[in-house]
Amino acid sequence: MTTLDTVLDDLAAESLQLDGWVAGLKPDEWATVTTPEGWTVAHQVAHLHWTDVTSTHAINDKAAFDALIMAALENPEGYIDQATDELALEPPESLLPAWRAGRAALVEALKSVPEGQKIPWFGPPMSPVSMVTARLMETWAHSHDVAEALGISVPRTDRVKHVCHIGVRTFAFTHMMRGEEAPDVQPRVELTAPSGEVWTWGPEDSPERVTGDAWDFALLATRRRHRSDVDVTAEGPAADHWLDIVQAFAGLPGNDPKPLAER
Repeated sequence: MTTLDTVLDDLAAESLQLDGWVAGLKPDEWATVTTPEGWTVAHQVAHLHWTDVTSTHAINDKAAFDALIMAALENPEGYIDQATDELALEPPESLLPAWRAGRAALVEALKSVPEGQKIPWFGPPMSPVSMVTARLMETWAHSHDVAEALGISVPRTDRVKHVCHIGVRTFAFTHMMRGEEAPDVQPRVELTAPSGEVWTWGPEDSPERVTGDAWDFALLATRRRHRSDVDVTAEGPAADHWLDIVQAFAGLPGNDPKPLAER
């Protein structure tokens, strides 16, 4: 199997897990609020569906994707929320199969990208593997929102490594989104996986270090948990500041998550 196949399989597993949670919901349960901003279960699925379709346009339909870029430039802070709001109005009996079809179409589109070709996006162009990893990260994060709202205990799997990987790779990007210049030093990151394996990134001799639980780091990097609620620690001022602002996703960081004790 190629790296793309491996990540696609993990994305499919994450998607099917969420699909299984929402497929049996009654129509009124799709209106369950999942975030402090008021996103419902329907919003979560709608957002994932919109991003799948947009990703497919980025690969197969330049005119459609260019139009999306122009619309986003006209409303950079509200465009994605507006698109999500509109899709979330679709009844579950049409939104759910549309999401399933969009997932399948994206897989086929990604497999068609010629080797070495990058896919345009709202930020820097991405390789197919990078795009799939980003889709998995988003699916993992939004699935967490849904599970928490519905009282579902999320199985901890090593698929979370993809989320951690993006969290580490976006070190410089995270600072840029805050209007800051990233420090020259790259932290050493050592995280313990759900399986007990230790995952590492960065130079072994770095004076800046981040250590802890991989699942918790992923929750921190997707801004689903406040730093005070995760088992992740930093050594060094650059690493310490990074944990305050880390984000694994493109776009503005949004509202800072509140400590669980204050929710």
